[in-house]
Amino acid sequence: MNHSPLAGSARLGAGLALIAGLTLLQPQAAQATQLPNQNLAQLIGRADLIVNGQVTAVKDGIQDGLPYTEITLKVSSSAKKTLAPQSAYTFRQYGLLRARKMDDGRYLLPAKIEGMPNWQVGEKVMAFMNKPAARSGFSTPVGLAQGKLTINGNKATNGFNNVGLFEGLEVTPGLLRRNEARMLESRAGGVDLNTLQGLVQRTVKNNWLATGAMR
Repeated sequence: MNHSPLAGSARLGAGLALIAGLTLLQPQAAQATQLPNQNLAQLIGRADLIVNGQVTAVKDGIQDGLPYTEITLKVSSSAKKTLAPQSAYTFRQYGLLRARKMDDGRYLLPAKIEGMPNWQVGEKVMAFMNKPAARSGFSTPVGLAQGKLTINGNKATNGFNNVGLFEGLEVTPGLLRRNEARMLESRAGGVDLNTLQGLVQRTVKNNWLATGAMR
């Protein structure tokens, strides 16, 4: 959709100030330019919920003055918390999909936040989700685009082509299956979804992070 430009530099400046103010209200957005690497152990450990599913809806809006994108997944499986298969899981992350006209006539523009994941209706994903923020209820994958893996066929790849996904990861000898050990040797590129899911599920079920079996 095309929108008319703001009338005059004063209104443009006010619109930009509004965007900047909203961005500062979201700590994750401010820190995204120095996005630290999150390996698989950190993704699992910091996730409040790990969910596999298909994106069925993506829309945006304003909640209490904060811009959001709302994503809904049709759940296929979950870990750390139990979601019913075929149920809907919906969350909101910071930011807009498109420019939005405010009540006072100004336009709120989509802020480009480095590392923030994008979502497309129809795509299949595996997401390591942060606990929702206490005040806004907004959530994002752990490590932003690092914690959202898109599934193509039997391959899963995050927004950084899985670079760093297994960096520094250690598992007690004898616990890994052969295909899992081979996967952990990968430095980049898509990994087998079944192998990754199996390792994540066993890590959570057997509490490997708490016991130090995975670190």
